Amino acid sequence: MNIALPLTQIAVKIIKEQALIIGPLAWSEAKKVQGLSIIDSVKGEVAFSDNDQKEVVNRLVSQYDKLFGRASREVCRDAVVSLIADLTPSEIPSSLA
Repeated sequence: MNIALPLTQIAVKIIKEQALIIGPLAWSEAKKVQGLSIIDSVKGEVAFSDNDQKEVVNRLVSQYDKLFGRASREVCRDAVVSLIADLTPSEIPSSLA
């Protein structure tokens, strides 16, 4: 299974869910994540510039965690529960497991 598409969807879902709480700051923080490129925040388009996409998602979760602590990590997990349901444990970024 190619997990690139689900990981892109996971990253977008995390950012959008954080944006519901903290507004445009969620996209600003996502721009700081190494390996993640924001293509269009209005359309919700991102791309990975790092081959280890699971690690990029981990860094994204960590970026929000640094700002808002454990609660933001739970928001990230809750946001993607339906997206990771069909992935194998090895395909799920450790920050979301």
